[in-house]
Amino acid sequence: MKFQLDPEVATGLKYGTLLGAVVLLLALFVHRGRSSPPAGPATAPAIAAPSAPMAQPDFGGERPGAAALRVARWVMASGDNGHRVFVILDKQAARAYVFEPDGRLAGAAPVLLGSAIGDDTVPGIGNKTIEEIAPSERTTPAGRFISEPGRDADLQTVVWVDYGAALSMHRVFLGTPAEHRAQRLASPTIADNRISWGCINMPWPFFNKVLWPRLGHHHGVIYILPEQKTLEQVFPALARQAPAA
Repeated sequence: MKFQLDPEVATGLKYGTLLGAVVLLLALFVHRGRSSPPAGPATAPAIAAPSAPMAQPDFGGERPGAAALRVARWVMASGDNGHRVFVILDKQAARAYVFEPDGRLAGAAPVLLGSAIGDDTVPGIGNKTIEEIAPSERTTPAGRFISEPGRDADLQTVVWVDYGAALSMHRVFLGTPAEHRAQRLASPTIADNRISWGCINMPWPFFNKVLWPRLGHHHGVIYILPEQKTLEQVFPALARQAPAA
């Protein structure tokens, strides 16, 4: 006896088969568009949230002066560094502090500074030769600067603080033995740390291992603290900071 499907059943099976084929093709198309199937909640990769600024900077074992501490706290509280490496240069202590973007101290070291006292850049000094710079013009200016890596006239790697003013941070210059720059850096007193034409001289190991790895390929923020002006005059935004508890 020959079996024969009811016409309505046959039609339903035909359309059901076609619909199933379409669903299967769509499923295959969607699957091929992904590198892997979505993971469950337990294994799904988390989206990193922007890290919030630290409430306080971490100076490690350093004992900074009140001005350096206040500026560091302001930077962290306000996020003024824009999540970049930043340096606080305390001229009165002749010391530089290099911080990671999150406020952890990467390192600190003594520095040599401009031989002249002052917080301003002499207009046009970047276009003068060393011989043309008068003793009174050899200042290390105070302010907030965006650094950039580069090379000086001798093709030595430096971190430019203000390229237009020829102001940079670099390895201590040892070309004039009579200046005893290495000995000045190593001495326990800061009275002999004023010797440069304005640039910031750093110990070679500190520049090579701390500063350059962090600012040799990226911009950073440099805060040079004043020695004659007030912090508020140099960093106006600091005046809006609430006093630290």
